[in-house]
Amino acid sequence: MNTLSLAMTARWPHALTRAGVLLLGLILLGGSLLLDIASGPAQLSITQVLHSLLQGEGGDGVIVWQIRLPVALMALAVGAALGVSGLIMQTVLHNPLACSYTLGISAGAGFGAALFIVAGSSLGLAEAWGLPLCALGFAFVAGAAVLLIGRRRGGNAESYVLAGIALLFLFQALLSLLQYLAAPDALAQIVFWLFGSLYKSGWHAVGLMWLTLLLGGGLLARDAWRFTALGLSDERAASLGIAVARLRWRALALVSLLTGVAVAFVGTIGFVGLIAPHMARMLLGEDHRYLIPGAALSGALLLSLASLLGKWLSPGGLIPIGIVTALIGLPFFLLLILRGKDGQ
Repeated sequence: MNTLSLAMTARWPHALTRAGVLLLGLILLGGSLLLDIASGPAQLSITQVLHSLLQGEGGDGVIVWQIRLPVALMALAVGAALGVSGLIMQTVLHNPLACSYTLGISAGAGFGAALFIVAGSSLGLAEAWGLPLCALGFAFVAGAAVLLIGRRRGGNAESYVLAGIALLFLFQALLSLLQYLAAPDALAQIVFWLFGSLYKSGWHAVGLMWLTLLLGGGLLARDAWRFTALGLSDERAASLGIAVARLRWRALALVSLLTGVAVAFVGTIGFVGLIAPHMARMLLGEDHRYLIPGAALSGALLLSLASLLGKWLSPGGLIPIGIVTALIGLPFFLLLILRGKDGQ
């Protein structure tokens, strides 16, 4: 590890600078959270929001605690989960375009949710639990399939990427079949759910999402230095005594958990898992001790700002958050491609 530590120290920003970047990210996130809570059909001032958060009384208290705070906190948790998931997938697969959205795990969760919407009544499960469980189950199916197929083809990064792309097309085809067969009411419900929405978030869902984020993110953070070494190359990581295949399996299993729970509660949200890691990497370098919390902060801030933008674009309306993230994410994605082409 001495060689690795010296290389990181020489190449990337000083630890104090990176800690300052993370602190600045936390401050921006706090500001975005307050603005998100204050925005809506009944516009509140920041002072009213702070007073309601502390006192929780009156009409403003009901608006803040029962309606807006769960939605705002869900945006932070889901954004952080998608950001960390994207970072880990890009690292273990050595592919800057890898994320749970582009490699089929989100598509698997989406198919699971659509399957419940079409046939859930015959299972006898309440929608509040049945739909998230079905989405989570198929997220794990997709993640396990990526792992098994990738391992069958040799267990290198390219094999896992190809397996993910194949599963993405498979689940999209199955989802299209369900939409074709669904009744009109079910079809409308599927389409709206696939757009992604934060507005059905209740406190029980927020609690489960944050618990999953803390558990999955904490377990991934324990392997931070291993991910840093793996980011250099499989051979360099193996030379440091890291069991690369086992680390890759463990990482993709935790990514499936984070993505599956996120998609189960809010639907399919693209671009956050793809962009947030690149934003963090530009500011913090490749040391995953800083990059994992940085990707979490970037993802949370991105989704919180998307929630704000959605309210400003349609005051009093409910623009699906997945549409807003696509509007924000696509220009950034094109910028990444152009910068890569220019070798910057």
